[in-house]
Amino acid sequence: MITSAPAPRLQRRLLYLTVFCGGMTTLAVEFSASRLLGNIFGTSNVVWANIVGLILIYLSVGYFVGGRWADRSPYYTTFYRIIAWAAFLSGVAPLVAHPVLRAAAEAVQGYDAAVTVGSFVSVLILFSLPVTLLGCVSPFSIRLALSDVEEAGGTAGQLYALSTFGSIIGTFTPVLLLIPTVGTARTFLIFSGLLLALGLVGLWLQNRRAALRLLWMPVALAALAVAALHGPLRPAPAGMTLLYEDETAYNLVQVVEDSAGYRYLLLNEGQGIHSQWHPTDLSFDRTWDFFLTGPYFNAPPYTPDRMQRIAIVGLAAGTIAEQHDAVYPGLPMDGIEIDPGIVEAGRKYMGMTMPNLNVIIEDGRYGLTQLGEGYTMIGVDAYRVPYVPWQLTTVEFFEEVQNHLAPDGVVIINVGRTGTDRRLSDAMTATLLDVFPTVHTMDVPNSYNTILVATQQPTSPDNLRANLAALPQNASPVLRAALQSAVLSIVPTVASDLVFTDDHAPVEWVVDSMVIDFVMHGGINELEQ
Repeated sequence: MITSAPAPRLQRRLLYLTVFCGGMTTLAVEFSASRLLGNIFGTSNVVWANIVGLILIYLSVGYFVGGRWADRSPYYTTFYRIIAWAAFLSGVAPLVAHPVLRAAAEAVQGYDAAVTVGSFVSVLILFSLPVTLLGCVSPFSIRLALSDVEEAGGTAGQLYALSTFGSIIGTFTPVLLLIPTVGTARTFLIFSGLLLALGLVGLWLQNRRAALRLLWMPVALAALAVAALHGPLRPAPAGMTLLYEDETAYNLVQVVEDSAGYRYLLLNEGQGIHSQWHPTDLSFDRTWDFFLTGPYFNAPPYTPDRMQRIAIVGLAAGTIAEQHDAVYPGLPMDGIEIDPGIVEAGRKYMGMTMPNLNVIIEDGRYGLTQLGEGYTMIGVDAYRVPYVPWQLTTVEFFEEVQNHLAPDGVVIINVGRTGTDRRLSDAMTATLLDVFPTVHTMDVPNSYNTILVATQQPTSPDNLRANLAALPQNASPVLRAALQSAVLSIVPTVASDLVFTDDHAPVEWVVDSMVIDFVMHGGINELEQ
């Protein structure tokens, strides 16, 4: 006989286990989809809103369709066919998306908006069928498990509890364990493979011929995986060599090298350079150089021997720390970085091996609480539009920073802007002025970055010029070059009416609005020039 009738107890236990794994796979697909897209398009609020919103739409359709489907075909064979197809399509989605995402990565690097948007939409559409089918699981399982209408509430409650518990596992396991260990696509395959196995086993117990007809599914998944999962997740920019790539719990981390031997840390979509390193050159004419200048806004004469210790919130691969170590050999430094994968890349490929650098793997604000007092400079280099952690932008945060500064200490932050839109930097200025008496503004040349320097004492831009003129002849050329560039980059300090607080910090709204305006008014064309 190819059709069998499993014992009711076994049948019910398998049904409940399948519901649990269905809930687990649903959330795993959602979180893994965010990483799949985040590797190319980033993890801004716009990306998250699209993922969560469309997943909810697909699930809603699945709940409706699943209920109607269960009433018309209330059979276990139908249920397990749905499970098998949902699992198979969940595994196929990242494999089919892989070449689409590679094309998207090249489009992002080339600022091809049409291809970028098209790829984004295409990948999201790939999840419509598997998530809709996963949405069918709960109503269909209730219909199968319900044997007595008087027990309907209890039965539904048990199944929803199992599904929700599975969802909890599916929320934490991909992010904390599987994605950092095996990568995003293989995380999809693990969850879809487990659910597919349950679907085929359940179908085998009901109808062996039907199960045999679907045995091609695991074979096809394996073949697609072999074909798709080769090469880097994102190609290196033109003219550069990929030295290192890793998916961490937070980012897609890459280290690339150009023909001149300069190495760069790239994260996620690869648009921003988060750290730079060269074995002999430490003057990069970028934002990191400006972190050397902050203390020299103090009243003259301010000489290098007054530097005591520094802290960096947003250490990345250590460019700021390396420059300070070169200018002030042996200077005690604390660096806070949330992503241990970035720290590993910095140590292996970007020279972040200074013995006087204490690395704290922690969220920036919480890590700040582990610092002592008396810092000459605290740098915040954790703002990268559109990734601006709001908790590092508020009055309360900068009050905590102030408590760790020396009497002549300074805080330096790197803030994004566009050529015409300074809303974020103006709001950050207003927020800093709520805590510090003076804020100075410097626009980094050839970039969309503004450096804000807030001082513990009332200070003047003239102090920077005077301290540059009084710099000892034996001072580091890296420091001298940074001060010279800073003097030429000073612009008027402007504060808006918006002050960020822990209670009200609409940073994401400001940033998203800036990004949309930038794109709508031809910002992509500016980047191409």
